Amino acid sequence: MSNASISDNIAKLLKRVRLAAKKSQRNPDEICIVAASKTRSPEAIRTAYQSGLHNFGENYLQEALIKIEALTDLPLIWHFIGPIQSNKTRPIVENFDWVHSVDRLKIARRLSEQRPEHLATLQICLQVNISGEASKSGVNPEDLPHLAREVLPLPNIRLRGLMAIPEASPEEEQQLHAFQHMRELMTALQVFAPNLDTLSMGMSADLEPAIAQGSNLIRIGTDIFGPRNR
Repeated sequence: MSNASISDNIAKLLKRVRLAAKKSQRNPDEICIVAASKTRSPEAIRTAYQSGLHNFGENYLQEALIKIEALTDLPLIWHFIGPIQSNKTRPIVENFDWVHSVDRLKIARRLSEQRPEHLATLQICLQVNISGEASKSGVNPEDLPHLAREVLPLPNIRLRGLMAIPEASPEEEQQLHAFQHMRELMTALQVFAPNLDTLSMGMSADLEPAIAQGSNLIRIGTDIFGPRNR
């Protein structure tokens, strides 16, 4: 995709976010776009940055490390949004600012123990398997409070909130229901963890219902970079 197309897509996306925020009586400045840049080139990421985006999300560690190295001249904020293998935690904590996909205590402990002292506290979200899909990572909703209590006191990481990838559906009502459930889970956690402030949910196809239910990190790939080459 050309640089102009990426810039045009970002302009359209920002307008779409503003409209969704206005409809939900929210401040659009509270909604951060994380450009989901897996399989995209460093050049495409550079264009997205020049068009106003600063946050980029990667699913595959080895691919991400190549891009992070190629773009060290830019002040980018890197989010790891893919499944985490326990033997990959060290390079994740050494190179990323956020991790959205923590779904078990073992991973959280390794992130905490391995975060280099010279880096700022790692920001993390707990991934919830909100639709109960066998193919998806994530903690079950009923196990979430226990996991959150275990993660909260760990040093070098800060639990910010929750992330989910609901089952894809063309029905906005079904999308809305999943995001509403996430909001309710967050509200329940805030009883004992009042500083939680982040819901990472919503992608190109469902950002409006996600914003309506309080998402403040939306992960957008296709609507920025176009369809992926397969």
